[in-house]
Amino acid sequence: MIRIGPSGNSDAFYASGRKHTYEEAEYLHALGLNAFEYSFGRGVSMTDATAEKIKTEFQKYDIAISAHAPYYTNFSNPDPEMIKKSVGYVMQAAEACRKMGGTRVVVHPAACGKAARKDAVAAAESNLMLLAEAADALDDGAKICLETMGKTNQIGTVEEVVGFCTLYRKFYPCFDFGHINAYSHGGLKTKDDYRRILDYTVDRLGFDKASQMHVHFSKIQYGDKGEIKHLTFADEKYGPEYAPLAELFDEYKMSPYIVCESDGTMSDDALAMKKMHKNA
Repeated sequence: MIRIGPSGNSDAFYASGRKHTYEEAEYLHALGLNAFEYSFGRGVSMTDATAEKIKTEFQKYDIAISAHAPYYTNFSNPDPEMIKKSVGYVMQAAEACRKMGGTRVVVHPAACGKAARKDAVAAAESNLMLLAEAADALDDGAKICLETMGKTNQIGTVEEVVGFCTLYRKFYPCFDFGHINAYSHGGLKTKDDYRRILDYTVDRLGFDKASQMHVHFSKIQYGDKGEIKHLTFADEKYGPEYAPLAELFDEYKMSPYIVCESDGTMSDDALAMKKMHKNA
């Protein structure tokens, strides 16, 4: 089953008179969407009562929920205390997600900093095993989704993320195709561009894990150093386009969890994405 929905509350959600995240469940159900991502990008702060309210409403309408861990995780940081903090941020987000009824937590892997890229990747591989040790306490169905990144000084190419996901059974790829396109300066243009990514992932991780990948999708403006800002599907200058990827997900019979991260129009654009699938 393909799950598709927005990241956060869209402009249309607020324009409808709704204010609270628990109201997203009924709103998305009425649109025909079935997924949602809650961002703890600036820190994990949520009362148990709020989490329970969200869980009740989302389960009532069969809307899956995922969470994004704080944006400042960095598993290549040379300071061991900062690595402990990154582990803590992810675990806090995972616990909050569990209380909301979700199982998927998206994580930014690392940044190069002053290190050479190969050294930063090696450090991230080692430090992510500390996260794996902590994640053993999570439910068996939990997934830590390591995200591809959009700036050239960040760690998180397709190959790097897939490599990280070979390290531990609960590590899954989060392919942000807008980031991939921005990092490669417009490298996603054809169906075969997407196909190479899916084939590589299946080859390295196996079909079962690959088919349950997490996906972020939006058009993103980019420059010499990669990602600049998120756009909407109305943009005609920057990519990528979703239709070729939708065709491949259907062709491969995959069951990804797809989150639209358009700027303000994420529920509208998520619905447009859903309509590009044959059986979503």
